[in-house]
Amino acid sequence: METTDAFEGLSCVDCGETFDAGTATHRCPDCDGILDPRYDLDRIDLTPADLAARPGESMWRYEELLPFTREAAVTLGEGDTPLVECPALAEAMGVGRVLLKDEGANPTGTFKDRGQSLAMTAAREHGASEVALNSAGNAGQAAAAYAAHADIDAHVFLPSRAGFTQKAMTEVHGADLTVTDPVGGNSQIGDAGKAYAAAMDDNPDWYSTKTFVTPYRHEGKKTMALELLEQLDWEAPDAVVYPTGGGVGLVGMHKAAREARELGWSDDLVPMYAAQAAGCAPVVDAYEAGADRHEPLADDEVDTACNGIAIPDPGASPLILEAIRESDGGAVATTDREILDAAITVAREEGLEVGATCAAAASGAFALAESGEFGPDDTVVLLNTGAGNKDVDTLRAHLGESEA
Repeated sequence: METTDAFEGLSCVDCGETFDAGTATHRCPDCDGILDPRYDLDRIDLTPADLAARPGESMWRYEELLPFTREAAVTLGEGDTPLVECPALAEAMGVGRVLLKDEGANPTGTFKDRGQSLAMTAAREHGASEVALNSAGNAGQAAAAYAAHADIDAHVFLPSRAGFTQKAMTEVHGADLTVTDPVGGNSQIGDAGKAYAAAMDDNPDWYSTKTFVTPYRHEGKKTMALELLEQLDWEAPDAVVYPTGGGVGLVGMHKAAREARELGWSDDLVPMYAAQAAGCAPVVDAYEAGADRHEPLADDEVDTACNGIAIPDPGASPLILEAIRESDGGAVATTDREILDAAITVAREEGLEVGATCAAAASGAFALAESGEFGPDDTVVLLNTGAGNKDVDTLRAHLGESEA
């Protein structure tokens, strides 16, 4: 395997055991916990000045803090996304600055590309010929794209409620798509998960690129925080508001902020705020209850049009809650109407297109500002995890209802 100099292997976040990345590929062999890439940061001979002299190109400009080398990467140029000033939103919220990190600029239109780039690199390094995952939608499309680029067959399991764009492009990229049948309505992410698990039992040679099954999805997404900090001259903002379903990106960003602080690149952690839809807010409920783990929702309790964050049972909630608390962040839930209204506001006030799901960050930020969480001099970053055209039908329908 073509690994980087500082990459030491994989550590289980539950039992603490460490494993060689060449043999441990997914969950912990001892306790089935989540494996996390670990580094000897003392071996990283890199400074912010060195990074400033590098071209942007992609997230692989941070290869020293990734497990695999740039030469080994399965990449479509993901990362290096813009951080856009939003003065109208700042004025409306009553804060010093609002910036939007626009992950819609990635190759398949979402931040999922970062995670799939690294996960697909691991799959190829391990000699996989077929990969599989279930997804709410965007990760499935991204996996299909990166598998095609790596000449690997992909098997993608989506719920019927996934968007048309994600279903269509998964097939356009050549993946084998299974859309789970609705049971009493639209099928949910859990239904897709059950179909994926059954297929994995029948096909043990398939290599999973599923969230927190592969150790590499959150590791790819940590590059969002490295970019954000570099774009802010390595000064942490006062808040990053992140639309949270499975929370993979939030966990990854917090890890990157810790590494940047340990390397001496940044003085402070990045305060992370989880934003969820009120109709599916297990992380917010756990945070407000002071719990260390969420209480799963039943599929029939999910009541939100925001498909990407309609995750009733986020398995890594302990890591999400730890990141929120350690970074001195928070959690907030807003209604679908507030979320979709926020998407329209961002489009009309700033000209930026955010996905319906992603607008939870904007509506959450408005709610946090109104509650007094943010001050008049604060810098608030909204994480737009996907392009507006991912949810064009939802946004247009809401616009029609609100203007009727």
